[in-house]
This record gives sequence, C-alpha cells and structure tokens, in this order.
Amino acid sequence: MSKNWIIRETSRAVQEKLSRELNVPAIISQILVNRGIEDTEKAEHFISAEMKDLHDPFLLKDMKKAVDRIMLAKEQNDKVLIYGDYDVDGVTSSAILHNILKKMGITVSNHIPHRMDDGYGLSHDIGEQALEDGVNLIITVDCGITAFDEVDELNKMGLEIIIIDHHEPSGGRRPDAYAVIDPKQEECAYPFRDLAAVGLVAKLAQALTGEISGEVLDLTAIGTVADVVPLVDENRIFVKRGLPQIANTTNKGLKALIEISKINGKKISPYHVGFVLGPRINAAGRMDSAHTSLNLFLSEDEKSALSYARDLDRHNLDRQKMQKDIVAEAFDIIESQEEFLSHKVIVLSKEGWHKGVLGIVASKISDKYYKPTIVISVEGGVGTASGRSIEGFHLYNALDNCSSCLEDFGGHEGAVGLTIMEDNIDSFRALINEVADKVLEIKKLTPTLFIDGEIELADLNLSLAEKIQTLEPFGEGNEVPLFCSRNLIVKSNPQILAKETLKFWVTDGSVAVSAVGFGMSKFKDIVQIGNRVDLAYQISIDDWNKAPTIQLILKDIKSA
Repeated sequence: MSKNWIIRETSRAVQEKLSRELNVPAIISQILVNRGIEDTEKAEHFISAEMKDLHDPFLLKDMKKAVDRIMLAKEQNDKVLIYGDYDVDGVTSSAILHNILKKMGITVSNHIPHRMDDGYGLSHDIGEQALEDGVNLIITVDCGITAFDEVDELNKMGLEIIIIDHHEPSGGRRPDAYAVIDPKQEECAYPFRDLAAVGLVAKLAQALTGEISGEVLDLTAIGTVADVVPLVDENRIFVKRGLPQIANTTNKGLKALIEISKINGKKISPYHVGFVLGPRINAAGRMDSAHTSLNLFLSEDEKSALSYARDLDRHNLDRQKMQKDIVAEAFDIIESQEEFLSHKVIVLSKEGWHKGVLGIVASKISDKYYKPTIVISVEGGVGTASGRSIEGFHLYNALDNCSSCLEDFGGHEGAVGLTIMEDNIDSFRALINEVADKVLEIKKLTPTLFIDGEIELADLNLSLAEKIQTLEPFGEGNEVPLFCSRNLIVKSNPQILAKETLKFWVTDGSVAVSAVGFGMSKFKDIVQIGNRVDLAYQISIDDWNKAPTIQLILKDIKSA
C-alpha cells in the first residue's frame, strides 16, 4: 500500500538553540523538537532518564489513602487479595504488588479472571470467595475503574477496595471504592497521565518504601513496553533503567523465561520484550489461565520456574498456530465479501473463534487493510470482541457513540474490548461506520510515515548513529527516528534475501550506503541499477562480522 510522507516541521530557532546548548548535531535537536522537547532542561532529563527525575507519588489522587490503608492492613493482620488482569501489564502488576506486600509481612493472595470463562474486569462473584478466605481488603490492578456495580456489591459485603487502574473512567465517574489511583480520573493533579498499571504499582512501591528497587524495575519495564504506552516521561525512565535489570534479574521466573526464550546474554531491548518475552507471558491468559504467568514470577525455586516457563512456551506455540488459522480465515471472509472492503471500519464476526487471540487477529487485519478493525467471537448468542485502531481514529470514543448496541465496552484510543448480543452486530457495524464516515477522511485510510527530517547521505556517519542511540529506548511515543533522502541513484541490482528482504546500494554521487528493506521485495523493479529513488529509512549500524558501517533500514521506496 502506498504511504503518505509527512516531514515534521520544526522551528529553526529552537532547533539551533537546542543544538548549541546540548552540543549535539542539528539532526538530534530536530528529533527532540519533533518529540515535543523544546527546552534544554527537558532535553537533558529526556536523554539521561534518571530515577531522581520521577515525580512525587503522593501527587496521585488517593495515593496517601491507599498507603495508609495498606499500612493499617499490616498492623491489623488483614488479609489482602490482589485482583489482576490477564495481560502482561496485569500479571507484572500483580507480581510486583504481591512481593511488596509479602515483604511487609502482609498475608496476600491473588486472583486473575479466566479470559474465556470470566471475561475482563472485577467479577461479581469474587466477594463470597474473598469472605470465605478471610480477606478484608481487595486491591485491583489494571482493572476496576468502570466496576461501579461490582464495587457497590463488595462494599455491602463489608469488603474494602483499592483500585489501581490506568484506563479511561466512564463519563468522568469513579467507583465508590476506598481509594482510586488512576491518573486519568478528574481532579488528579499528577503531571503524567500515561502510566501503565505496572507503572502505578511501581509508584505505590515508591510511596510505601521510599524507592523503586531493581526487583521492581525489571517487571515494570516489561509491563510498560508490553502495554504499548508512550515511552516518554516516567515510562521512559522505567524502561531505560529497567531493561538492563531484566538481563541481570534476580527473579527466578524471569530468568527461566529468558532461558527458554533463548535470549540469554543478549542486551535486552524493547523488541525482546514486545516480541519475545511479552507474547509468552500473554500466551497463558490467551490459551488457558494467566495464573501460570503469575506463578512463574512468584516462583521461589528454579525447578518450578523452569516448569512454568516451559508451559508458557508451549502455550505460545499453540497460540501462534491458532492465530495463523484464524487470521487466514478472516482474510478469506474479507476478500470474498466486497462490503468489508468498502467499509471504513471492519467489523468481523464468527461463531467459535478463540477469544484469546481476537486482539492479535484484529491487529493483523488492521495492519493489512489500514482500517480500524473489530473482531467478534460469538458463543450462545453473545459476542465477545477486541478492536484495534489506526492513527486518527479514537476507537473508545467511537464505541461510546455506539453504546446503544453494546452490552459493555472499555479500552482507549487504540485498543478496545466489548460485549455485544449477536442480534445487534449488524446494527453495530452500520452505526460505527456512520461514526467513522463523519470523522475519518479517506486520506486517513492511507498509512502515513511521519519523517523527522530530509537529509543528505553525506550527513550520515557512525557518530550520528551513536548519538541517535542515546535517545533509546524507542517505542510508542518515542518512535525510532525516521528520515528520507531524495533523488538517490541505485548503485547495485537488488538482492532478494530470506523473508522477501530486499538489499541494494544507493549513492548520491559522492557516498554510497547499503540499504535493506525487510519484506520489501515487491519494490525490486524500481530499484534497478541507474534508477533514481526516494527512500524513507531508519539509520542503523551494521557490524555483522565486519567493521561497523552505516546501513539504511528502509520503510518505503518511491521512484524519484
């Protein structure tokens, strides 16, 4: 699919001032300005990402109430139940909080709902079991902000609830819990609202103990990256300081998972979290019970840790096969029914699709067709769904406009979950497309590359590549810098390597650089010797079995 290129405009005066005061090349200051960082102090904090730059945790609304209640639980020997979510953010949040409370001498237990049997969020049924177990206090992590009825019921049963959640409150309301920690709630003065749930648990650890230790940082980094929150402000600090802790972790379960995943001894990056560790942690909750992942991180001996890690690896293989089959089936349905291709929002449903992979399937469909996508699995007349969006379409707000068709929904701009009666699916499909017709222009249905700057090949060198690396970790909200160069001459016929990888050399007449495009073999006809091309790319260092050299990692190719 052809892509739009938008070159970000920056203030030359701000850029030059930043370059001068930071003593960095203009390209680096331009990247910083493009990330919304325009003064020297903020830029220094961004680059250094020191733990001392974390905000005061007590700026979070209800943090003091939560801390006081937990300290009271310690004094009174209350039993505490942690109620988590089944994704990576929920599991890592549960594990960190469990270990903190246990070290404080508090009796603590855990519950994570079963994705297929229980669905998302705080359950009506947990109260009786909690009372039977002698629980006095329930702490939710990564869920609870919309559990109005459930919290009211638990209150009537004499249980107290602390909610730790990062999702959007519904209509500005908040449940009547003892304490609600959510930076997105009204009247919360916290200066950063985009923490994952695991980040909020880390802030609770900071409030309770006065620090965020390495034992907290490793799982905090994993949950933050896996939940795809913006890697800026405190999230950037957690990930930059937490990634090295992963490789040197003392957590026996995480050590076992790293071993099973065959990334021992590697420098851990967001890629390893997002595409190696994260899918394995998620696989348990997708295919069976997320308690397997939680038990992994709570393991106290290496033998049981390795056993849990092997279970996760098997679950992940099963998930991959099931996902592949459902994605292929979904593509067939879309291609065979013309109406789907004419809709701005794809709403796809089928009986019997496994609920655990719906989000991944929606993401694959959205990536291929570049349209917001909602995938529904129907069972017994009830549909359970996950949705993924594209740039410029707020999916949660769209669902809010379709609430008359839905039984329940939640999520945020880019990803949602919902429950719908089968009889309402056609009406919902029509209504959400009416919403999209009003706000989603056709041009927004074309993938867009936001380019940090147009530069000359002669400007590329190892020093620049190394300075770009100081802006790591890259991810959501701090994407890998993207550049373009125009009117380059193809210097070699393209090689087609494994997985449709395209490799060739280009020159501007004075310097020549190697370029690699993963999955871009379809461009081979326009990159023949002597042809002129425009390239959009990331700058990398190629040091495979040789002295380091600059290499372009291609993101798009156009005829000049």
